[in-house]
Amino acid sequence: MSTRSWALLAAGGATMIYGLNHTVAKVVMPVYVGAFGFIFIRTAGAAILFWLLSLVLPKERIERVDYLRLFLAALMGMCINMLSFFKGLELSTPVNSGIFATTNPIIILLLSYLFLSEKIGMRKFLGITMGFAGALILVLYGTQNTASAPNILLGNIFFMINSVFFSAFIIVVKPLSEKYNTVTIMKWLFLIGFVLTFPLTIGEYAAVDWRNMPFDVLWRVAFVVLGTTFSTYLLNLYALKNLQASTVGAFAYAQPIIAIGYAVYTGNDSLDEVKAIACLVIMTGVYLVSKKPLKV
Repeated sequence: MSTRSWALLAAGGATMIYGLNHTVAKVVMPVYVGAFGFIFIRTAGAAILFWLLSLVLPKERIERVDYLRLFLAALMGMCINMLSFFKGLELSTPVNSGIFATTNPIIILLLSYLFLSEKIGMRKFLGITMGFAGALILVLYGTQNTASAPNILLGNIFFMINSVFFSAFIIVVKPLSEKYNTVTIMKWLFLIGFVLTFPLTIGEYAAVDWRNMPFDVLWRVAFVVLGTTFSTYLLNLYALKNLQASTVGAFAYAQPIIAIGYAVYTGNDSLDEVKAIACLVIMTGVYLVSKKPLKV
């Protein structure tokens, strides 16, 4: 199997885990673990795992010129991105979070245009417009709160923040992924992320009652640390080493299908007409953004 095929499988595996995570993590919050307490567990657990893994690999130093980029990547990917996603998931629903994930390729393109001077034609401009129109529909629609989704509007806003900073993380970390080993990057990103998020997360982590936590919750916490955090970042950075950032971002097509399907199948959420329309509008926008121009 070619390197590109392995990279595509890695991106697909990460997408599958991310899709399941929307519901797996939602069931835990906020009764057993608060959103920010989850980030303490994620960053601490992933930092420990990546540092342990680095002990059996050749040592690699980060060059001084890359310190700022490494810090910005940790700030965007391990701090703002994670905090906003889990807070949004605590306040809103798994279906909403899955749909918002589709906006990533559109935001990546927009950020590439603003900061990397990537050209945007009329078709891509239409795709960006449709993507944000669909997201706006989702943000404003269905804001009637429930016991499991206490503030849907605010949660949806956090999802938008998450999409912006995850997309920015993909762009910022791309040069590092091409220069350094994946484990070298991740051990530093998660260590920096743990230090930066510690003041916000230690309170909710300290409140977790581990002794009385049922097994159904424990395996979900383990899934978030070992699967959603440790495995997905390894898989995504491996994919980024061998694929274009836009190709990796395009896997967001599959994430809402997995997230929505699993949430509805397990009875943790439902899909109505307006949500389906919003998802269709966003995915059409992603298609227009991702489609390569015809050669003449």
